[in-house]
Amino acid sequence: MFVRIDNAPRDYAWGSLHGIADLLGREASGRPEAELWLGAHPGSPSVLVHPVGEATTLAALISDDPGTTLGHEWLDFERDVEERAEAIERGSLDAPAVGGAERAPHLGYLLKVLSAAAPLSIQAHPSSEQALAGFDRENALGVPLDSPERNYKDPFHKPELIYPVTPFDALCGFRSVSASLAAIDKLIVVGRAEALPRDEIEVLRGILASGDDEESALRAGVGLLLGGGEAAEEIVQQATEIARSSSGIALPEFDVVRLLADAYPGDPGVVLALLLNRVALKPGEVLYLPAGNIHAYLSGTGIELMAASDNVLRGGLTPKHIDVPELLRVLDFAPVSVPLLAPSRVGAVELFEPDVPDFRLAHVTADASLEPSGPAIVLCTAGTASVRGALGDIELERGQACFVTPDEGGLHLTLSEGATLFAAMPNLLPE
Repeated sequence: MFVRIDNAPRDYAWGSLHGIADLLGREASGRPEAELWLGAHPGSPSVLVHPVGEATTLAALISDDPGTTLGHEWLDFERDVEERAEAIERGSLDAPAVGGAERAPHLGYLLKVLSAAAPLSIQAHPSSEQALAGFDRENALGVPLDSPERNYKDPFHKPELIYPVTPFDALCGFRSVSASLAAIDKLIVVGRAEALPRDEIEVLRGILASGDDEESALRAGVGLLLGGGEAAEEIVQQATEIARSSSGIALPEFDVVRLLADAYPGDPGVVLALLLNRVALKPGEVLYLPAGNIHAYLSGTGIELMAASDNVLRGGLTPKHIDVPELLRVLDFAPVSVPLLAPSRVGAVELFEPDVPDFRLAHVTADASLEPSGPAIVLCTAGTASVRGALGDIELERGQACFVTPDEGGLHLTLSEGATLFAAMPNLLPE
């Protein structure tokens, strides 16, 4: 079954006025358009362009007939995961659950078109084991699911990838302590030359330089910045003044400090950013963000694919709740290089396959075939395309999307010249 789906963009304040409209060939609303969700997530389930029976959303369609819409491979996988998660809760199994656990069948991924004109929050996502434990813990404490103080809205992990379709600026993962110290040293040198206060920045430098190892040093530095109080406030104020000084303006390392201080004055994320990798992605350079990776998107438009979860631990650049102890538990403090995800290529198909079963992404630019191994969502971002399966077919134009049930089997894609498709599907290994 092929079902046309659509949705209205989410109007978060950081969204672009035109990025999503430009990509999909739609008329802009005149309001910020941050994310277009394609999936069955309850926060904004896709609308069925033509209702199927009584169902008007993809979430309702899946709920009405999970066997047809999700298929036996995904349902069997979810059943195995839930049994594994229950064993962990009983204490009879020590290994982490894979993919989280759910009380009812669900579509395991969420496809988004994302367009940022301003920085998003600095954040990280939990592992499956952390999400399950945190969800159960907050339920036991009676924290309402809609409470702004809640960390875990569901029992899922939330790894994600972003495929930029425009130049894309991001922060992702901790860089080496030596690289962080080099940036902080430049703040100190410029501050000395400009006769600006720098004593609290020197305290931060001392903490980073005196750690027993890189992970403990970064943990201590982040703890200082997010711990609140006058010391953290002074570090941010001093760094901002130095970066904005006449000498600091000429140093590209301070660009991110000025950018973030303009958007979130006084926020600890302004200086926390100096401890992270900053990357300028070209279209097609895919960034993969696993559990524990601290990151923030700064600007650009891309196709985002993630596990269908709301679990976000924030660390700055936001007025929302920040649970510092829980964030410190979730973060992976090991320094990493920029986590780019290389595709496998088969003809006109680039296939991006992360190390999780929840999702993979196909980028298609000419006639090709796909084997989804589960429910798929196909989005056309340029030209026109025909998608044919075992039971039916559908024509897609630029800006249109469809949901494909697993009984369609392998998909045959016929694209017009210059057309582009993105397809999301599970990443289950063949038996």
